[in-house]
Amino acid sequence: MKIETLAVQFKIVLRAAIVILGLSILGSVPDGIGHARAAGDAPVPLLEKGHPVDWWFVFKFNSKAFPGCGKNEQRECPFGGEVQNYTFGQQFVYASSESPHLQKGGGCVGETTTDPLGATFDEVYNNAYYYVIWNDQFYDDPPITGCTQSCGSPWGHSKGLVAWNEQGDGLALQVTTPSWPAAGSANFPRKTDGNTLGCVKDDDVKVSQHFFSFRLTKEDLITVLEAIKNASVVTDPTNSQIVNNGGPVDIQSLVASLGTKSHNNALTKNGLSTGVGIISKPSALHVPPWQMVSAVLDGVALRAATWWASPQIYSTNANTKIKCWDDSLGKAGDVEIATTGQWDGQDFGLKGGPGPDFNHAKIGVSTSPDSHYSIFGDMNQQGTLSGSNCASSQNGRGGLFYVLDNEELFNDLTNLIKGESAPTKAP
Repeated sequence: MKIETLAVQFKIVLRAAIVILGLSILGSVPDGIGHARAAGDAPVPLLEKGHPVDWWFVFKFNSKAFPGCGKNEQRECPFGGEVQNYTFGQQFVYASSESPHLQKGGGCVGETTTDPLGATFDEVYNNAYYYVIWNDQFYDDPPITGCTQSCGSPWGHSKGLVAWNEQGDGLALQVTTPSWPAAGSANFPRKTDGNTLGCVKDDDVKVSQHFFSFRLTKEDLITVLEAIKNASVVTDPTNSQIVNNGGPVDIQSLVASLGTKSHNNALTKNGLSTGVGIISKPSALHVPPWQMVSAVLDGVALRAATWWASPQIYSTNANTKIKCWDDSLGKAGDVEIATTGQWDGQDFGLKGGPGPDFNHAKIGVSTSPDSHYSIFGDMNQQGTLSGSNCASSQNGRGGLFYVLDNEELFNDLTNLIKGESAPTKAP
């Protein structure tokens, strides 16, 4: 499958014409926040404060391979919380639409306005934008009805944020960190925990994580909101800590419908204006997640690094029989599970587990000739190919996958997760 743009150009032209004619619609704003900033002042992905780009990617290393923040950087908690005395690693590499090659960043990722994650989150948290935050592991701050600590199947295994202005233009931020972020505005901070990486009670900076942010037009925002609804993400439109609803009325209506379990069993796939493709897996589609992605991309072979832990789905090839499948998906290609990676001569682990040499990022690259896909997902390679319970683990949960076709980024990500692989069957 080519990543379709689905008439994005036409939509952009149409929207511009509507704005020129003065027909844009402004929505209502919840008490306590005030109107979002001016339409021309939309939130955007930032490499550092004041430095916008169309997209950026960050990979945070685990604490064994690259401990601490490097060069004895001072740890801070600008978005709330206290520096935690646990094993941590906040060294990182990043790439962007401006410079797609991976490069080493400086300082503690997520804690400054000079790193992409910290600068982008600061822009949202300390300004009056509309936003939605979702995370299946809020750990009761904020509380989610029907969930204790975290929300399991059939809730989506997905974490992220979208923010927008009065016109509906803004940004998306995919995260893989439990319990962060869990507040979208300094006006509505967390009540019992911090809201800064390294300052959250749950140690989500011990293992590797990834983050991906990209620009949104209003049409893109609608597409992303529909995708997260399809994936049954965990949020609460009535809680201002994680949702500030406003802007165009069609956006408001979509946001108000979030925080429910979807009964749809059909995935969706769309293209966004930045060239990013988005795939949404619903919880009721009981198939192994990364094999599904391969099939959606016309059977392209993949190598994926995720939280690979029990119940493991082992590496597969195009001839592997997958009984937990949906014929509408077509045929999956080879899916290789990365168990180690490397950067600057240093090896690091890519399995899932509780120690400092494990990985919670969910990234993949295509390995078929002439393809250059980089894939950033929500979902672990856990579940079953042919067990008696096809809804096992991640098979029975929803989530998102973003696909970017950029040869420079692809080459560097391929090298980042190059190393040992899981076998095709249990030892």
